[in-house]
Amino acid sequence: MKSLSRRVFIQSGVCAAGSLVGIPLKVSAELQRELASARPPVSERLFGSRAIESAIAAVAREIPNRELAWLFANCFPSTLDTTVFPSERNGHPDTFVITGDIDAMWLRDSSAQVHPYLSFATSDPPLRRLVEGVIRRQTRCILIDSYANAFRRDNASPSLPWAVHDATDMKPGVGERKWEIDSLCYVVRLSYGYWRATGDTTPFDAAWQAAMKRVLTTFREQQRKQGSGPYHFQRETKSPSDTLMLSGYGNPARPNGLIYSMFRPSDDACTLPQFIPANLFAVVSLGQLAEMANTVLHNVEMATESAALAQEVNAALTKYALAAHADHGEIWSYEVDGYGNRIFMDDANAPSLLSLPYLGCCSRQDPLYLRTRAFTLSTSNPYFFRGTAAQGIGSPHTGLGMIWPISILMQALTSTNDQEIVQCLHWLIASNAGTGFMHESFNENNPADFTRPWFAWANTLFGELILTLHRERPSLLKAI
Repeated sequence: MKSLSRRVFIQSGVCAAGSLVGIPLKVSAELQRELASARPPVSERLFGSRAIESAIAAVAREIPNRELAWLFANCFPSTLDTTVFPSERNGHPDTFVITGDIDAMWLRDSSAQVHPYLSFATSDPPLRRLVEGVIRRQTRCILIDSYANAFRRDNASPSLPWAVHDATDMKPGVGERKWEIDSLCYVVRLSYGYWRATGDTTPFDAAWQAAMKRVLTTFREQQRKQGSGPYHFQRETKSPSDTLMLSGYGNPARPNGLIYSMFRPSDDACTLPQFIPANLFAVVSLGQLAEMANTVLHNVEMATESAALAQEVNAALTKYALAAHADHGEIWSYEVDGYGNRIFMDDANAPSLLSLPYLGCCSRQDPLYLRTRAFTLSTSNPYFFRGTAAQGIGSPHTGLGMIWPISILMQALTSTNDQEIVQCLHWLIASNAGTGFMHESFNENNPADFTRPWFAWANTLFGELILTLHRERPSLLKAI
């Protein structure tokens, strides 16, 4: 998903226990004996949680398909096993979270990686402190640079190798400086989720309040009502999606109340800078911030500003982001520019159009969403791929024919159809290619051809799906 995407090939035959499209395959007795844990030895795990281990054991026992249970047991704790580095700073927890095979902390990924653990935080104080440490680290990151998407462990660490010569206002400690609306939205989402899950308000101190003020300022700046704003970015690259047009300010758009995003959550440049999934996400996040400003901070001014900005963006979405598609009727556009131009597509990375209910932007039964969802999961979407191994949404980031497990996970998490969810589970089993983990993407015809063998966001999200089904639709886990 990031600027580094490694392609991995595994000899064919290892994923015979998966599924072909629509044809579930049973796990052989021989394979069941071979399904040893793919987790690191206990002594090499970065963090242990009794609550998480208990949940893994309890849920796995109730999944008859041993490969599915094995995947859950490997994937759900992957973030804790391999990517978190808890410490203390000024008497408070401080947690640095890497994405997996890239030694940097993305605001989006770090939030998404630990969010599924929130429901266990109250019963596991060390886990609660670990998540509090993520919130405190993210607070510091925003105060360093609210336009950056990725950060290094400390201010002495150099930027990521591919970002060293970027033409932008790099700050010490920044790994990469691609402005993406969702980076800030995910921080608000994690803070809000932590507060609602635990009732703990200790992370929301003066520094957090200052960071939230910076979030509001950045969103206002990027409405671009008073000129282009302070952000610009250019990179010397062979990939046009890694840099911005027009001296680094991106393609032109007419100010209309929407927030401009120069990059998508794939870290690819937006074609049209008014990116709709992230603006919808911002409306939700601003509402959450308004609630916290009122209840936690007792800051009426911040609450009022957050609610007003949410209302303004929402009104602009209704006016400028909807469009009539020839085959699917009125749906959400993916990107617009305020001049009447729009892009019809969807990308696997969340926020996406497919993921809107998951992020709280609408209900799963919303008619507008259902029309948009039908578009995203059809060949009308240029990044929807259907092969002999699976079908799902990919991304320009990894090229044509490469399906992302995250998109299949989002399809299952936003579905109300049991048969569709079961089919998604079969595709996800096939996608692991015998490794025991989810990946960034895999070839539509050959899951053994995949990118990023160590991608913690997809792993934890897979665990979240299994927990959700265990809680809401346990019979489906027994139908595999």
